[in-house]
Amino acid sequence: MSEGIKPSREPRDQLWFARDSLRTSIYLDSPEVQAAMAAANANGANGGEEGPAWLQKLRSIPRQPFLFGPSPVQFLPRLTKELSPDEGVKIWAKRDDCNSGLAYGGNKIRKLEYLLPAALSQNATHLVSIGGIQSNHTRAVTAAATACGLKAVTIQEKWVPIDPPLYSKTGNILLSRLMGGDVRTNDEGFHIGHKEAAKTACEEVEKEGGKAYYIPAGASDHELGGLGFVNFVVEVAEQERQLGVFFDTLIVCSVTGSSHAGLTVGAVAEGKGRKVIGIDASGKVEATKEQVTRIARNTAELLDPVLEIPDEAIVLDDRFHEGIYGIPGPSTIEAMKLAARTDALITDPVYEGKSMAGLVQLVREGTIKKGSNVLYVHLGGQPALNAYSSYFQE
Repeated sequence: MSEGIKPSREPRDQLWFARDSLRTSIYLDSPEVQAAMAAANANGANGGEEGPAWLQKLRSIPRQPFLFGPSPVQFLPRLTKELSPDEGVKIWAKRDDCNSGLAYGGNKIRKLEYLLPAALSQNATHLVSIGGIQSNHTRAVTAAATACGLKAVTIQEKWVPIDPPLYSKTGNILLSRLMGGDVRTNDEGFHIGHKEAAKTACEEVEKEGGKAYYIPAGASDHELGGLGFVNFVVEVAEQERQLGVFFDTLIVCSVTGSSHAGLTVGAVAEGKGRKVIGIDASGKVEATKEQVTRIARNTAELLDPVLEIPDEAIVLDDRFHEGIYGIPGPSTIEAMKLAARTDALITDPVYEGKSMAGLVQLVREGTIKKGSNVLYVHLGGQPALNAYSSYFQE
């Protein structure tokens, strides 16, 4: 990135990056930004054959190219100033909400890059999965199926005990229906395990002459479910090299667990001392931590049998779930408004609003120390916002 680029418009039109203590502004429509983004967001996950055993193994596993490329890294100057007035802590975001053209993208699309080759290799005709009424995951499964010429059957359960007029008619479930998904609703409540309804759906596909490929909730409790976010860490390392920054702390929402688990495996494998802090949004902390730990260790075993994930690497902060999955409380809504009104960063009320609340508190209380560059892992989720409009009546 050139450090001599001079701003010629108002700050609101600028995309800001930080390099060491020097802040440089560049414009979204300028030739300079194209070069800078191409460099800073270069795909470091698939280039070359050299590297440690775990990275070579990751590169060898088939991957369906659903992403535009590495998701962009963005410095958040106004949120940084709000939470750390002397900018002793710098706050960045890696925008996996902007990672793909498939139905608004998000973290599940990143995970599905590794699951779809497995489905296709088994000659699947249908992807079958499960989630809540406003599941980002089932929307992503339907999108991935559509992009690969498959059918999607999604079981949409009442994971959230609310029923405003638009909740079951807009947002993610609307997008799944728009894409032609076979959407089946029931009144089963929330838990992150495997469900009988999904098994039944698979059996029905088979009886009708199809070939079902089952994907668990969140694409998480699957042997390949953690790989997408190991690759995320590989992307981050290359982007750090281009930006001249080291992100010592990653903040990520944790519910079904494979995003958190994959980041943890990547951080342990690279051995740079990077800390991954999961923010629980499930309200079922013990089950979530057990699943994160199991997925992380299974993923590590897949990539390199000698790669061990110690207990202390699994960090799950349980202060921000507000007692229940899927319902935003005061701290979630306050954090969502803060991110939106500083850097126009839009988060959702189920996942990212809660992880943003965690980030805000961790900086304010000093758990994240001065000198830190914090990377907020934005997993997406905004399509559900309209279904929660009743929480934002002002």
